Amino acid sequence: MTTPERRAARAGMPVRIYRLGHEPPDTWLACPTAAERLEMVADLSERMFEIAGRPAPSYTRATMPIRVARLA
Repeated sequence: MTTPERRAARAGMPVRIYRLGHEPPDTWLACPTAAERLEMVADLSERMFEIAGRPAPSYTRATMPIRVARLA
């Protein structure tokens, strides 16, 4: 279930609907530099943690919790 606050926050989110096959071209992907794309990913990640109501991870890259699974 969602809370009224979360519902209200989503009410202002922009939504665009296109007919299948009539979507606008993805030309915006060709424009940003690698640095700009990384900045977008960082901004989106930060926003998703805010939307989820969870704190962003505070570990460093060297101490990231990962697991290496070797293929047999």
